[in-house]
Amino acid sequence: MSAKTRTARWSYSKHQWLGLIGGISLLLWGLSGLTHIAMVLFGPQQAAFMPPAAKVALEGARPIAETLAEHGIAEAVAVKTVPAPGGEVLWQVTPKADGARRYFHPADGSEVKGGDRAQAEFLARHYLATDRPIASARLQTAFDADYPWVNRLLPVWKLEFAGDDGLTAYVHTETSSLAAVNNTTKTRLQSVFRALHTWEWVPPGMDWLRIMVIALMVGSLLALGLTGLAMLVTVRRKQRLPGARGWHRIAGYVLALPLIMFAASGIYHLVQSALVPPVSQLKMGRPVNVASGKWPVEADWALIAKGRDIASVALVEGAQGQPLYRIGLAPKGPMGGGEHDHGPAKAAADHGMAGHDHASMMAAQTKTPTTDAEIREARFAGIKPDGPAIYLDAATGDVVNSGDEDLARAIARRFTGAPDSAVKRVELVTRFSHEYDFRNKRLPVWRVDYGAPVNASLFVDTGAGVLVDRVADGEKPERFVFSFIHKWNFLFPVGRLGQNVIVGIFTLALIGFTAVLGLRMDLVRRLRMRRTGPKRGSESRPASAPG
Repeated sequence: MSAKTRTARWSYSKHQWLGLIGGISLLLWGLSGLTHIAMVLFGPQQAAFMPPAAKVALEGARPIAETLAEHGIAEAVAVKTVPAPGGEVLWQVTPKADGARRYFHPADGSEVKGGDRAQAEFLARHYLATDRPIASARLQTAFDADYPWVNRLLPVWKLEFAGDDGLTAYVHTETSSLAAVNNTTKTRLQSVFRALHTWEWVPPGMDWLRIMVIALMVGSLLALGLTGLAMLVTVRRKQRLPGARGWHRIAGYVLALPLIMFAASGIYHLVQSALVPPVSQLKMGRPVNVASGKWPVEADWALIAKGRDIASVALVEGAQGQPLYRIGLAPKGPMGGGEHDHGPAKAAADHGMAGHDHASMMAAQTKTPTTDAEIREARFAGIKPDGPAIYLDAATGDVVNSGDEDLARAIARRFTGAPDSAVKRVELVTRFSHEYDFRNKRLPVWRVDYGAPVNASLFVDTGAGVLVDRVADGEKPERFVFSFIHKWNFLFPVGRLGQNVIVGIFTLALIGFTAVLGLRMDLVRRLRMRRTGPKRGSESRPASAPG
């Protein structure tokens, strides 16, 4: 007997044996996978993509150091300006990482009562373009089923709007972002996905059982695809088989590879998640000693703002641990323009200030997304540019001759404790990718790649001194496989909408032609065997193979 015949008979017998469990597994994960696509395609969509903007004008304002001292704030995790209702700009102060933020009027230093909730409502109405009343609002400090850890950002305000659709916004005021938006339909789809696709209903103490069962079931899918492919290669037909068997075989030529891709990448992801349980790596910076900010940036505001469009001011910790004012300049054009704009940099140089890292910060932008499709695409692609920054010593007002890249190294050093000699590369990230995906929400960020002993990439936000994400080198291959093989992100040229449509079509085809037809043939075979009993040798004849 030739090797080809032996392979055909072996593949056919195993394919039949795997048919029932593999078909059920395909129905289970295929249908639940479709709910994720449905959430992306039909879930609630924000009406505005860019955060609200307001020009910072602090001339004649009360020094922020005096305001904070009056309110008994000597240290804060973050201090920065944020746009507020009516085009006003407020100082936002984060006393501690897990609590509500406080807001102060720059002009007289008075505090906005209930400011964090008011800011969250302002942002939610901006992003969703709604004036519906809010039924309830609460500060959420932990992840739950409706707002799982993949959203990364905490604390957030959970705002439930009045109405029958269950519209709910999760707003992260520190980043002025819409962390998530749900409605009744999306919540139900999320419940189905968690119950059937990730099996999050299994108690934590029995996670090993969840991993074993899922591995066996998805492994049966992989084996089903591989044995089916072997049959397609070794068993040749001169004419198409009648009925379901013929359609099942034709579908196999198109769907065997996608089935293997989904199953193999799913198992890889499962094993990686078991070895390194996924958790949010987001960590706020250590408190800045705001009391040492003796120099009032407000006093020299006319000089600082001359010829510049200033988008933000933040008090951050410098590379040597000193407090610095970070003066963020707005990019030119709707989304930063396609050209390098040297205006702010030249103006800074005229006053002895360097517009550091300007070229990289202004690279390759596009127009502001406006339609639903453009906004949906931009959320996943990460088109969110920033302008260059000027750093001033908060104690003396002197220009600091370092830029965002130097600060990125310093922030990474604080979170790793590793020397700068371990740094292999530092680069600005302006778009999301498989290693730094859209769930992180923040752009731009700086990527700091470390060799031994860290062996990881850190993504840091220099505007807030925040560690956004940390990806170990050992996790990167799985992230690549899951992104490009399981989620089919190799289809990026067709856009996010087109990608989800194509994946959905292939998933439906797998369910219909492979699972349903295969299960039907398996049921017919089992009923025939029950009536007549198995024929000798019938289990190993490739000529009878349905696929």
